[in-house]
This record gives sequence, C-alpha cells and structure tokens, in this order.
Amino acid sequence: MLRELSIENLAVIEKASAQFGGSFNVFTGETGAGKSILIGGINAILGQRTTKEVVRTGAKKAVITALFDELPKAVADKLEELGFAAEDELLMSREIFADGKSNARINGRTATAAMLKEIGSMLVDVHGQHENRILMSNDNQRDILDNYGGITEKLEPYKEKFREFAKVQRRLKTLQEELKTRELKIEHLNGVVEELSELGLEKGGGESLEAELVRVQNTARIQQAVWGAYNALSSEEGAAAGELLQKSASLIDGIADVEPKARQLSERLRAVIPEVNDIADELFSLTSDDYEEREAELSDKVSALKHAKRKYNMDADALVDYLEECKTQLASLSGADDEIDTLSEQRHKLAEEVRVLADEISELRKKTAEKLSGDICRQLEFLDMPNVRIIFAINPDKITINGRDSVEMLISANAGEEPKPLNKIASGGELSRIMLAIKSVLADSDDIPTLIFDEVDAGISGRAAQKVGVKLRETAGKRQVLCITHLAQIAAKADVHLLIEKQSDGERTFTHITELDRGGRIHELARIIDGTESESALTAAEEMLDK
Repeated sequence: MLRELSIENLAVIEKASAQFGGSFNVFTGETGAGKSILIGGINAILGQRTTKEVVRTGAKKAVITALFDELPKAVADKLEELGFAAEDELLMSREIFADGKSNARINGRTATAAMLKEIGSMLVDVHGQHENRILMSNDNQRDILDNYGGITEKLEPYKEKFREFAKVQRRLKTLQEELKTRELKIEHLNGVVEELSELGLEKGGGESLEAELVRVQNTARIQQAVWGAYNALSSEEGAAAGELLQKSASLIDGIADVEPKARQLSERLRAVIPEVNDIADELFSLTSDDYEEREAELSDKVSALKHAKRKYNMDADALVDYLEECKTQLASLSGADDEIDTLSEQRHKLAEEVRVLADEISELRKKTAEKLSGDICRQLEFLDMPNVRIIFAINPDKITINGRDSVEMLISANAGEEPKPLNKIASGGELSRIMLAIKSVLADSDDIPTLIFDEVDAGISGRAAQKVGVKLRETAGKRQVLCITHLAQIAAKADVHLLIEKQSDGERTFTHITELDRGGRIHELARIIDGTESESALTAAEEMLDK
C-alpha cells in the first residue's frame, strides 16, 4: 500500500509530503487548495502522461516520489520480470523537467513510464470524478462484469484463439483478393516465359549469337576462300599441292645417288604431305550449302533478342535472370489455390473453436450477471438507494476479440419503473454511488491494495453522504482507501485526516499538506459544515468524531 508521498515543484506545491495510514485516509481543503494537484502527482507516479506545464514556475523540474510496502506477490513477480529486485518496500519516482523531458525510477534504478504504469496498475486504483464516465461505456460495463466473475482470465485462451482465427482470415482475404488479378498476372507471366524461352538464352549467349550471325552473313566470302584453298591443296580436276609435293619428292629421290642433300630434302617434302592433306580435309568440312538457311534462322533469333532487350529494357544476361524470376512467380501463383483451400479449412475449424469458447464465456457472463446485480443492489440499498434495480443485459452480437456478447447495464432507480440504459438516465449523484458500490463489490475480487476516490461525494449530501462514508470505511477494512471529499460526514469516518491548504506570501502561492490531530479535525469539520467554525459547528464536528 501507499505509505508516503513526496512532491516538489508541482504546480503550486513547492514542497509537500504526506504519510498515510493503512485503512481510511481523507483529504479536505478549500476549493483550489491543490487537491487535484495531489491526484495529478499520484497519477504521474502511476505512469500517466504528464506535460511540462505542471512544473512550478521558475523551477527546473518537478519531482514526485512514492513509497509502497506490503507488496502483493503479483507485484513482486512483475518487478522481477522487469528486472528489478523485489524488496519489502518499493520506491517509485518521476522527474518532469521544464523542457518537457521526464525520468522515471524504480528503487533508484532507471525505468520507463510504461514500467511505472504496469506496476502502478497493480498497486493503485484511482477513481476520479471523470471516472464515473466509465459507466457510460458498454465496453467498460462488460469489463466490470468480467472482472467480478474472474472471466478476464478465462478470456485469454479465447483471445489467443480469436487472434489465430483473425490472422488466417486476413491471409485468406488477401489471397482471395489477389485471385481477382491472378489470372491476368499468370497470363502475362506465361507470355514472358514463352517469349524468352524461345530465345534459348544462357548467360553470355547473346554475344555469341550475334557473333555467329556476323560469321554466317560472311559465309559467301568464307566459302569462296575455303573452296579455293581446298582445290589448291587437293583437287581431282588438276594439279594440287599434295600431288605436286609428292611429285617433287619423287623427282628429288632420282638424284639422291649423285646429290648428298637430295635424300634429306625428299624426306622433308614427304613429311609435309600428311599435314597438307589434313588441312585439306578440315577445309572441306567448312564447306556448306545450307548457310543461307542458317543465316535466316540466326537473323530471326538476333532480331527477336534485340526486340526483347528493347521491350524489357534489359541486356541479354538480365533477360536470363528475368526469365527465371517469372518462372518462380508462376510456380508461386500456381500454388495459391492449394493455400486457399488449406486456409479455408483452417478458418472453418478455428471459427468453430472460437464459437465454442465464445458460447462458454457467454454462459459464464449470464451466470455472473445475476449475482453481480444482486451484490451491487445490496450495496446501493445501504447507500440510500433502496428501490434501485441493476440489470446486466447480455445479448448476442457479432464475435469480436471480447466474445460474442453486447453487455449493457440497465437501471430502475424507483419502484415500478422499467429498467433503462444506465448511460441515459442516471444522475451524477446516482453514478457516484453506483461506482462506489461497484468498487466495493470488486474489492473482493482483485488484490489491488490501494483505492483512491477523488470527490466520490459529488452530487450527494445528508443521509446519502453519511452512508457513503460508512461504505468507504467498510471498504477500508479490506484495502487502503484515500479519499478527497468536501463532506464532513465522510471526513469524520477517516482514520487519518490530511488538510490541504493554500497560502500566499504576496508574491508566490504555496500548498501544504498537514495531518490533523483531534483538535485540528474538529475545526476542519466545523469549517466544512458551515464555513464559520461557530460553536454549534464545532459541537457538531466533535459529535461526528465521537460517533
């Protein structure tokens, strides 16, 4: 629970601190004394959003520090999860700088505002005047029902299954939308693959294809040279190089008996003959009669290649890569039908599982609603609303992350009236008491150690205020309660009474927090009663305390 709160340079508070008891604590003071600033400081410690405007004029920063003890096990576990040592006491602090920056610390170690918020939500429940608007929302009415019945924890497996269903649903919807354009895309990709596949390209093949066309286009010139050379080396129609070499060697052999060098020259001539014949055979293999047909074929391929390069703005090698990419896309698109079928089956199965879980939660809510309504009505009867009827109307709705129910609180404040939506007919005073009744009921179903009520007495007076004070004191028997009030009936019920006063030295305004003794409480209660601290008011205040 919250044991100490220290505030420096927060709005009109230059320096103030307060210590709290473990049960019922109240704050009183004149309007504008700084009670709302105190709540703002507590909210800052709880990780709520702050602005630089809250820093006291002329100060560099505002500092708020809160000391908690008797930590619930859940808080200790969360601290360890976040990397902080779980000690007997917990010190949380927040620094808000005039330039808009802020720092947070947990037990002296740097933390984030999100960490403060996560821990703070387990330590303190703040109910301000605006919190009554929580009851205006059907979603919040459903959350109240779920918290009371322990349904919030049971919702987790449902939410996990619903998220799985939603994920499959989104993927399936995406594929089905893509299906509308997929056929056109497949047709386009097939055209690309067919066009580029006909080129028969490989990496580097574009250059070799063009080089071959150049060679074929010069075939006539090549053939003329080849045939001329071949006929010169080997010809059936006339003297050829091979025959002339053979003839020369034979003639040289005829003088070998009279010329010593003849034999050697004859051998050298005969050694050349096989090479000449081999060259003649290779030249013959180069001769062709179909070069015109080949030239036309190559010319078509090169023309098609040039067209593709212009069309796709790519070179030949890039076209090879693009062809493979298109083939991959085609394979992927072709497999989409199988994925759609698989996802459709998954969606059907998950939808059924979600429906079953949603039905179970709906039944739990219906059982819980009757009991919660009874408990709240009993609390309200004590709070001077004896004829009130509260009903949690649960109706089937579309399935969402929170189940399949629409939940609406209905109220009949007077006997004989039909219950109507709470958010349309409840008055401010009724809302305050209904929220107090709900908080009292929920106090048995959660383990938040500290409840803070900011002007829970709005719109009530007299006997109703007396009953609210009793109910707050009763609640304080289970939890620590901090309450800001303007009513003496409530303030008199507290164990610790803190007075918030605003003073001025003529130049600056200062706010102080003082714990009142019995005499101080009598005078403050008298002030609240009639504003004059008259003898009769002092007597009435003393009687209130004695009760």
